[in-house]
Amino acid sequence: MMEKINAVITGVGGYVPDYVLTNEELSRMVDTTDDWIMTRIGVKERRILHEEGLGTSYMARKAAKQLMQRTGANPDDIDAVVVCSTTPDYHFPSTASILCDKLGLKNAFAFDFQAACCGFLYGMEVVASLVASGRHKKVILVGADKMSSMVDYTDRATCPIFGDGAAAVMVEATTEDYGIMDSILRTDGKGLPFLHMKAGGSVCTPSYFTVDHKMHYIYQEGRTVFKYAVSNMSEITAKIAEKNGLTKDNINWVIPHQANMRIIDAVASRLEVPMEKVMVNIQRYGNTSAGTLPLCLWDYEKKLKKGDNLIFTAFGAGFTYGAVYVKWGYDGNTK
Repeated sequence: MMEKINAVITGVGGYVPDYVLTNEELSRMVDTTDDWIMTRIGVKERRILHEEGLGTSYMARKAAKQLMQRTGANPDDIDAVVVCSTTPDYHFPSTASILCDKLGLKNAFAFDFQAACCGFLYGMEVVASLVASGRHKKVILVGADKMSSMVDYTDRATCPIFGDGAAAVMVEATTEDYGIMDSILRTDGKGLPFLHMKAGGSVCTPSYFTVDHKMHYIYQEGRTVFKYAVSNMSEITAKIAEKNGLTKDNINWVIPHQANMRIIDAVASRLEVPMEKVMVNIQRYGNTSAGTLPLCLWDYEKKLKKGDNLIFTAFGAGFTYGAVYVKWGYDGNTK
């Protein structure tokens, strides 16, 4: 009988741009205040990639390069690269293909994966399947978004929320009982009217009209999205915990998408997990979309121990949402 192959995370790399956009600076751009932003969203500052000619691939490359250094990976051994992003450098070719070139990967196939803020969460399931198939031993999974590229900095409802950043994980085959153990993922297409970018796709191609009418920016009906995010994330994390015999006593970490502090609080209280077991960095980076979950791992890696039970959860446009249960595979403080 063949041993079951699990897909385990063996390392993390990350990158955030140097430029810090503070609430104080934002309040000079739009009618808002630090107090308003902190109470409603929980973001103190966000990083912005503002250098001319640099896109998502720049941050993804930095994160993946650090990951390869930290894991001592040989470029020839990488079987696949998956980049989760809603802000690719180009419509085509894929941002992942640019990464292959920049990282000198000769034996990898690569593709972009789009599930908005849920990209990395869905990506874990996709990559776990690639590895569990037995055909791929080492896969790089990246979550990266340059959200500033589609934020309207005259719209005070959305511009305080988002930031730019990227992080990457190495996912490898193991026969040990660690890794990406279980997932419950859902898509509710009814979310389209509430969160989207109106123009730039094949339904509404770019024109002077679409540019003049600001149709290439994020459009969000905040209240509706907030309501769905709270109920769906809370429900699905409770469901995956129950399914895997996880309780507030044996859950070591909850890693929620960093979109809004109040959503994070709601998920934690539903699981009855104290806030010190919840990864939070929204105050420093804002919502980096597909970047939030891996950036949490990057920030908290040293605190992770082999065998820790982790629950990831996210919610994004589409509406895409879900939860993934991971049994952590190494002691973070030894890396």
